[in-house]
Amino acid sequence: MNTIHKNYEFLARKPKSNYKQLFVKDRWIAARTIYGKHIREDSPMSPAEIADDYGLPLEAVLEAIAYCETNPSEILEDAAREEAWMKAAGIGDPDQKTKQPILLSPRTINRLKQL
Repeated sequence: MNTIHKNYEFLARKPKSNYKQLFVKDRWIAARTIYGKHIREDSPMSPAEIADDYGLPLEAVLEAIAYCETNPSEILEDAAREEAWMKAAGIGDPDQKTKQPILLSPRTINRLKQL
């Protein structure tokens, strides 16, 4: 996993976001979203198709794909943090009686923010 970032022309961290992974500047589309469309098993999209679909410069799409191909640790960390929040709120728990998420205590929220 790589955590060293070069200076990207089209990618940056999203301002005021808890996510550490990079997004396409000004549009704030996660690079992993673009990469996912490119590598999905059922009908993967070419970089040109993704650029057209999102109205992005082809270079931005290529930069997002290249970033994700380095397997940056922040993408895995963001996913783990998201999963911890969902688990704490009971989202996706088949044993939860209601479909409403569990309200989290301030203490739990503070703990999760430290992840």
